[in-house]
Parts: sequence; structure tokens; C-alpha cells
Amino acid sequence: MPDKQVALVVGASRGIGRQVAVDLAKNGYAVVVAAKTTSDASTANPFPPDPNSHQSTISTVEREIEEAGGEATAIKVDTRDFDSVQKMVDETVKMYGRLDVVIYNSGAIWWSSVENTPMKRFQLMQRVNPEGLYGTVQAALPHFKNNGWRGRIIVVSPPIYSRFFRGKTAYAMGKIGMSVLTKGLAMDWEREGKTKMAIMSIWPAAAIESAATQNPQTNRAELRKPTIFSDAILSMLRAPASTINGSLELDEDYLRKTGVTDFAKYASIEGSHPRRIMPAEFPDLNVAEQADEGNRMDSAKLRESKI
Repeated sequence: MPDKQVALVVGASRGIGRQVAVDLAKNGYAVVVAAKTTSDASTANPFPPDPNSHQSTISTVEREIEEAGGEATAIKVDTRDFDSVQKMVDETVKMYGRLDVVIYNSGAIWWSSVENTPMKRFQLMQRVNPEGLYGTVQAALPHFKNNGWRGRIIVVSPPIYSRFFRGKTAYAMGKIGMSVLTKGLAMDWEREGKTKMAIMSIWPAAAIESAATQNPQTNRAELRKPTIFSDAILSMLRAPASTINGSLELDEDYLRKTGVTDFAKYASIEGSHPRRIMPAEFPDLNVAEQADEGNRMDSAKLRESKI
């Protein structure tokens, strides 16, 4: 087995995902960059391409990492297809012999009212966002088990609060579902004594320069560089599992917890002060009877008893 830890970044062709993959490689990880889009990286001109353009693919990200002295492998995946997801994870482990970190950044976006969100668009978001994440987790869990239940899963999804639903309900349904998976799987691991596993979610406190923000409605002075996101993720990966398992974090707020106070370096335009788009505080999701599950049903065990 290689000395390097292996990180699988799903949704790594451009924007935030690309930055995370590049910075993981700089910090000693062997990185698998996964997404749908490939290209002939040897003919890319200019190189590296604009990281927020369609010219940036998993092929160019792989080349970019390798030319900087890092280790990377590009694997094509369609997160809507569980067979494709399973193959991506299995190829990762076959190539490197291990899997230590999964980062799920793949996402489909459409911000509009329910009335103005077509059914096909809704279905696409649910398949890429919560279903793609669930499939990736399902495919990865056996490999974490083989590694003695050691590893990290980081999900790009938001804290749970009501304002997030407004004006983008269909999108929010999937993204909040991803955060529910973070909370629920963390509870499973805690109950099962898997103290070396951790899953957490991360979301931007201020808008980040990415493919999603390349539109006429966006003022670049309101954007931060994606390095704030990768810095927060790297810090999460260094933290003890017990301190982060099940947490729904914002990039800025998490970095503040680690002692970072100067965020000027993250502004896309030097001297600008991007506006915080997230609330200052979030609701506590716990209830008074948090530990009282009563007679908890397990459908898997019920099925086994009927076989």
C-alpha cells in the first residue's frame, strides 16, 4: 500500500472541485479527480485553462497536478448512474490499494420557484445531488470497512435552516437531503462505535468564484477565491474525527475556529469585502428527547428474519 493517503474528489473538473483536488495533491494526497467531462489534455491551449470554463476537465486537472509534482488519476463518472459510481470507487481502490477520503462536490443547480422549475430539471438535481452522494457513500463504505473503519467523507451541502428554501425549493430539497445524510450517517457511526470515521458537510459563507457564479447576475467584488474552501477542507481532514463528525460547517466559520482571522487574501478582487450570504447563527436540530428512540425498527433485520 502506498504511503500517501488517497482522496477521491467527485466533481473535480473545474471551480471549487478542481481547487480542492489541486490543493490536496500539494499537501501530499494521491488524488482521483472524477467528473463527466474529459478531454485531450495534451492539446489544451492555453494550459492550464480557465478553471471555471468548460475547457477545464478532469483530464486537464490531472495534468495540472502531475506537472506540479503531485499524483493524480482522472476517472470519468456519471453520478446519476450507480454502476458508474461503483466502478469509479472500485477503480480507485484497485489502482491505489486504499481509500481514505471522499469529497462529494458534484452538483446540479437551478434556483427558481417551484412553478418555474420543470420536472426534468427537478429530477436531474435529485439524481446528481442526493442520489449521487448516496451512491458514492454506498460504494465507498465496504472499502472503509476493509481499512478498519478509518476515513473521512466531506459533503458540499449547507446547514439546515428555513431561509435556504426560499426561491429555490427544488434545489434545496436535494441539498438539505445531503445534509440529512451527513447527520444520519454520523449518528450511525457514533452508535456503532466507529470512532475513526467522520462525515461532515461544508458550505460557503460568502459566494465563491466558480462555474456556477460565472453569469451576468454576479458581481465579482462579492466573490471569494475557492482556496478558502480547500483550506477549510484541509483543516477538517487534520482534525480529530470526534470533533467534526456530523457537523454542518461554513468555510469561514470553521477556519475562524482554527484561529484564522484575516480573510482578505481570499477576496477575488483585491481590497473588496465580499458580503456574507449565510446567517450568523443556525437553529439547533436537537430535541429534548434526543436519546429516546423507543423500540427502533430496522427494516434490514426484519427482512433477514423473513428469509
